[in-house]
Amino acid sequence: MTERPEADEGAVARDAATRSGDAGEPGAAADGIAAQPRDGNRDAAEDDAVRQDDAVREPDVEAGENAEPQPDAVRQLPTLTEDIPAEAEGERPSRTLSGRFGLGVSIVAALVSVYALYNVFVPFTVLPYRIIFLAVVLPLTFLLYRPALSIMRRRNGDAVSEADPDKGRAELPTVWDWLLAGLSIFVTLWPLIGGFDAYLARSFAPFIIDVVCGFAVVALVLLATWRTVGPVLPIIVLAFILYAYFGALIPDGWLIGHRGYGLTRLTSQFVMGTEGVFGVPLDVAATYIILFTIYGAVLELSGAGQFFLDISLAAFRKSRTAPGRTVTMAGFLLGTVSGSSTATAVSLGSVAWPILKRAGYPREAGGGVLAAAGIGAILSPPTLGAAAFIIAELLRVSYLEVLGYALIPTLLYYLGIFLAIEFDARRFGVREVEIAQTSFWKLLGRFGYHFSSLVIIVVLLALGQSAFKAVVYASLLAFFLSFLDKKNRMTLPKVFAALAKGSSGVLPVAATCAAAGLIVAVLTITGLGLDLSGIIVDLADVLSSNATAQLVLTTFLAAIAVLLLGLAVPVTASFIIAAVIIAPALTELGVERPEAYMFIFYYAVLSEVSPPTALAAVAAAAITGGNANKTMLMTWKYTLPAFLVPFAFVLAPAGAGLIADAPFGQTVLVTVISGIAVAALAVVTGKWMFGPAGPIERILCLLGALFLLYLETTTVLIGLGVLIIAVVVHLLTKKDRAAPDFDSDRRSPQEVSS
Repeated sequence: MTERPEADEGAVARDAATRSGDAGEPGAAADGIAAQPRDGNRDAAEDDAVRQDDAVREPDVEAGENAEPQPDAVRQLPTLTEDIPAEAEGERPSRTLSGRFGLGVSIVAALVSVYALYNVFVPFTVLPYRIIFLAVVLPLTFLLYRPALSIMRRRNGDAVSEADPDKGRAELPTVWDWLLAGLSIFVTLWPLIGGFDAYLARSFAPFIIDVVCGFAVVALVLLATWRTVGPVLPIIVLAFILYAYFGALIPDGWLIGHRGYGLTRLTSQFVMGTEGVFGVPLDVAATYIILFTIYGAVLELSGAGQFFLDISLAAFRKSRTAPGRTVTMAGFLLGTVSGSSTATAVSLGSVAWPILKRAGYPREAGGGVLAAAGIGAILSPPTLGAAAFIIAELLRVSYLEVLGYALIPTLLYYLGIFLAIEFDARRFGVREVEIAQTSFWKLLGRFGYHFSSLVIIVVLLALGQSAFKAVVYASLLAFFLSFLDKKNRMTLPKVFAALAKGSSGVLPVAATCAAAGLIVAVLTITGLGLDLSGIIVDLADVLSSNATAQLVLTTFLAAIAVLLLGLAVPVTASFIIAAVIIAPALTELGVERPEAYMFIFYYAVLSEVSPPTALAAVAAAAITGGNANKTMLMTWKYTLPAFLVPFAFVLAPAGAGLIADAPFGQTVLVTVISGIAVAALAVVTGKWMFGPAGPIERILCLLGALFLLYLETTTVLIGLGVLIIAVVVHLLTKKDRAAPDFDSDRRSPQEVSS
């Protein structure tokens, strides 16, 4: 799904890496608020691996490959674990609330979802809607997410034990949490309590009470962000606020200096209009994202998530490349439900790693496939990530148009992964693994209706419906179709759970969006955004006076900046900040806004597989037991096309064709050329062509791919010529190069000789 509550996946990765049976702590508010703890003290990933071994077997010679499964084998498949993806969906582990209190909080959360759904058909005034939404979201965050010090104590082993009879009481909110929740309701609703029209009328000269309540809202947003995504983003926001206030102290000669703004002016900018806290980022969370989290919850509770896994396992089960392809396809489909790259990698890994291991995948290679599949989940239509909704708002285009922008890059991304899997199957000596299950066609015939809600989103968007109504109608369709499966019917308790899960799942991203809105407000009022983009352009100008070289340098600096920013803050926040600071630098040099925003979007997402953190790769390594650093390198290998293709958006003369923003013929042509380039890159990283590929042909393939990706007639012809030479060299030297003898139990992928 969308990167709805795009999770602090650092918490997920760390929890997955260190989990040793803390199953009594279900992870996120998004997983049903009153979730029940599991029994047992084994590592969750190991638990699932043991459980899977009976479901995964090598081909049974005696029974024959075509032996028919039992009639009830449709559901005799590996099942998704509930606790691991739950932790991934929330940015940090949340409290486990049960009993009457948990029910009460669930009711409030469900009402928030009802409020958002009602707004689709009977729209409220924009600013009051956002105010009321935040006035409920902030208290829920303080009640459901622990303070930072509490989290640190739990990670240090100071939390109460499973046997402690007071454990349930320790999970309840503290007095301070209740005070913060009550305070957040009052100060956030102050504009409505004191008379909304009068409040807006004095926005240029706020009263003292307005200033106090306004900065209280700011402080509470930062505190909620700290609880959900960690301290980095709140500290960055605080630095921006201090910069806005103390700007007059910056020496006059400095480019970033300004006159400074007092508390009353900052109050007006931060909370007394549709900027700052109540700006476009929060609006996206309160409209688009919450509707998609509800949709994801409906899919999950109606059995779609399990079906997506089942159909992926059935689709490719008859070849040695099947395990890798299965993981990739399952990651794409499960991302619709989880909405998070790391959540997808972890939940899928618990099921798929035993299959990859039996097939002969090394630990690091398996982790790389899992992480790449997780990233693909939020790069791909029809749901994409939260930043995609912001792109639609910034460009004032339909969400369907943004889906069109992402279509070709998605095809190229998965082409690169499938080719890499094909080459790895030969290099690693991967063998066929058969799964005890029914056939693909039986699954599709019985449960294929789960795909219909995904299709209907695109169809309704194409017919002119808004994204809001399209996803609501898709949720209703998934609800009605659930009654075709007795086991997964959406009964009233399940409907209630879906509504509660939908709004609780949006808590982390809502806090993140509100905090990011403060950064945008500071950049706007101080002009810092234009100053910083000017600095980037000036730096490129200093390094070269050639216009093309300046664009190349600016694009390279932009990619580095977005990746570094993404290492510190969540994807949505990094995109928002980069869109304000970096996009103007690209557009100043002639790049069109759609290409600039899509470039930033892809690099914001790819930060999750970028060292030194590479959160999705770290989480996958925790599941496979592989070395985290080597897993990061393997993930880079699988995702290399995703790092290079965005450069073609902004650098290539025909780059607009890659985001379908060009005539149809040109779009098809650049897609084919880019596909050839991706295939060449797969040879570079996979060390395989028609056999083991040596250094010479790999270097030639890299040069050929770079020429091709410039998408200009002369460079394309040069690139094709270089690739032909690479093929000839490979065929002439192929017989002299033996295939590597790879033993996955004793050697890592990096030990395979080139």
